[in-house]
Amino acid sequence: MKKVLSAGEIVVEIMAERIGQSFFEPGPLIGPFPSGAPAIFIAQAARLGQPAGLISAVGDDDFGQLNINRLLSCGVDVSAIAVHPGCATGTAFVTYNVDSSRHFVYNIKNSAAGLIEVGPSAKMLLAGADHFHVMGSSLFSEGAIAAVRAGIDAVKAKGGTVSFDPNIRKEMINLPGMRAALDHVLALTDVFLPSGEELFIFTGASDEASAVKEMLDRGPSAVVIKKGAEGAVYYDKARRLVSPGFAVTEIDPTGAGDCFGAGFVSFWLRGAATEEALQIATACGALAVTCKGPMEGIFPLAGVETFIKTAARRTEP
Repeated sequence: MKKVLSAGEIVVEIMAERIGQSFFEPGPLIGPFPSGAPAIFIAQAARLGQPAGLISAVGDDDFGQLNINRLLSCGVDVSAIAVHPGCATGTAFVTYNVDSSRHFVYNIKNSAAGLIEVGPSAKMLLAGADHFHVMGSSLFSEGAIAAVRAGIDAVKAKGGTVSFDPNIRKEMINLPGMRAALDHVLALTDVFLPSGEELFIFTGASDEASAVKEMLDRGPSAVVIKKGAEGAVYYDKARRLVSPGFAVTEIDPTGAGDCFGAGFVSFWLRGAATEEALQIATACGALAVTCKGPMEGIFPLAGVETFIKTAARRTEP
């Protein structure tokens, strides 16, 4: 099967235990959990049986080893994850608000993740890659942007494909170099995977149909809009397909979009029918929210298929 790679941040996530808990005063926390959007994506792809690897960097510390151990257990190629003595692995502290939104305190750019580069191990990994997946959150520094661009260029030079999940808030658009980096990635994207309002970051359109048409005219062959609990909608120039969400009890939404993307991209690369790829993706996203922790809801393909057979679907989004 085709090998999927990504490049970007690895972090540990540490969560407030109570909804509405603030970081302005002491309170109970749980974690650390292995995390980082590209790491979650790659771990889920590997658990589905897709050959997968990650270009990243961690500190020579417990948090870094925790992440490497988890990725190894999922079957991920970790040969291009550099371990930097004297540097700390990235961290993400998160609180959950009463309106279901989340608040994060990150240390990524100034952690080992800020040292991501395409060295000899990464170049060797890229030599065997067929597809490159980009997370917008990974475009956080000049070095990270350079690594992502190098990955895209290496895969495209061999006739490979690219998927792109913006995974970014509107307020981040004006960070230095961010807009240019996002536009560069989008121009080379085959499968575009925005969540909700992220679709409108790249267009002046005011409605979904017009925005999707503009995106498809710019190059991607498919646009898959993630709609959370409601499911997802797929577009190409010939059709629109809907995948209703599965009825589950949400415990932690972190990582759901990453798992969805991994499910869709993996089955798209296998040449599966679009309906099947959407169903697998929607199931991966639903399962992801049923456990506390970004990677704790990652299931192997057999588990995803069993879930599809037994779980109830919601109404169409």
